Amino acid sequence: MDGAEESASISNSSYWLVFTNYPLISAFLAFGIAQGIKFFTAWYRERRWDVKLLVGSGGMPSSHASTVTALAFAIGFRDGFGGSLFAIAMVLACVVMYDASGVRLHAGRQAEVLNQIVFELPTEHPLSEIRPLRELLGHTPTQVIVGALLGLFIAIIGYLINKAGT
Repeated sequence: MDGAEESASISNSSYWLVFTNYPLISAFLAFGIAQGIKFFTAWYRERRWDVKLLVGSGGMPSSHASTVTALAFAIGFRDGFGGSLFAIAMVLACVVMYDASGVRLHAGRQAEVLNQIVFELPTEHPLSEIRPLRELLGHTPTQVIVGALLGLFIAIIGYLINKAGT
């Protein structure tokens, strides 16, 4: 095999490495489990399927928090907690969780108030026909904490599976 063929072979096989990327798999798995929990608990409470919950934001647990926490801790377990990659991932995780429980939570509360104001307008008012704003945007601190704990749990399970496989 000459150099060009070997290089092509390596680059083609490296695409498949994404399926063995423990931090990435942990993050996607944490997101999927968090969204699944929201989907099935909504069905249990309301006895109806709401497919929008599989990809929507807001609710218990925070899929944003679970995703970024799983990613950060999986990086920490794989590359070490003293490294730059873990530091970057952890800082970004904190920013995402702060945003989810701060800015987005308050934007959702403002949407509730605005929707109520529009609802109370007379029907002849031009704004009375606008589509309501989405209210479930952010998370309470409890939803963020539960999401983060779920993400940590997923990262730990992934670490133990990886460790057992080596």
